[in-house]
Amino acid sequence: MTHSALITGAAGQDGRYLAELLLGRGYQVYGMVGPDPGEYASWVAARGPMMTPVEGDLTDRNSIDELMRSCAPREVYNFAGMSSVGASWHAPELYMEINGRGVVRLLESMEAFAPAAHMVQASSAEIFGDPQHSPQNEDTPVAPTNPYGESKLMGHVAVQQARARGLHASNAIFYNHESPMRPVTFVTGKIADAAARIKLGLASDVHLGNLDVVRDWGFAGDYVEAMARIACAERPGDFVVATGEGHTVRQFAQVAFAYVGLDYERYVVVDPDFFREADATALVGDSARIRTQLGWTPAMGFDRLVEMMVDAAMERLS
Repeated sequence: MTHSALITGAAGQDGRYLAELLLGRGYQVYGMVGPDPGEYASWVAARGPMMTPVEGDLTDRNSIDELMRSCAPREVYNFAGMSSVGASWHAPELYMEINGRGVVRLLESMEAFAPAAHMVQASSAEIFGDPQHSPQNEDTPVAPTNPYGESKLMGHVAVQQARARGLHASNAIFYNHESPMRPVTFVTGKIADAAARIKLGLASDVHLGNLDVVRDWGFAGDYVEAMARIACAERPGDFVVATGEGHTVRQFAQVAFAYVGLDYERYVVVDPDFFREADATALVGDSARIRTQLGWTPAMGFDRLVEMMVDAAMERLS
């Protein structure tokens, strides 16, 4: 029997990595996108008949119901949503509608039309806000400090409530995870792109915000493997997905620029315009639960991740 999976937010970084993983395991994969998939349509076509694009909208319960009926998924992975912490300050209601209420709609539709499916929600370390202790685990108090974190917490709690009603619904509490697909609207993508541009003579500097913010950066390919393990677990639950290592934005820039033979201090400009409101000082995750219960460990280290992103930027710009 072929396993089937529905991936929402399928055109994004995580959706594509997960689709590749599941296709390699013989799944029938349904990738949910909006009405204008753009170049994603050609990406899907190149994956063969086991990859099917489907149109859906987390703000429209009827469209989600139709997807559940037609796809009959055995597994549901929710990556759909607004993902920029900074932009969330300018559209808090929209973030709550999609990242919060959208999850509620997805779970209710699953309960009605695919109650035996296993669902995994891409939760976020931002639900912890600016925690007093590091690293954080599944029992760390939640206290989001920005609209993005608030919206993700609403979805997180909706999953817990659905699990209490008997659904196989889990939260993967993702810490920062990157790949060559990361756009320049994220600081990691911006730094990798800047290092490549400056090396190629296409730029002279890059403006960044707080260089001393600490984040736990992992590789998106490793993190979707964690999602798949959570979906296949005998019992649902909440799992922190993280490397356990904290690095500053400064260190990210240092590694990226050194990789192309440059000193980041000569090119990085600290710009107050890029400082975020109420930004957490340090978010580092303790993933002991998923390592112990499901045997997951991240395979890619920090330096190699940064270098891979710079390589991709160099190739794109060359």
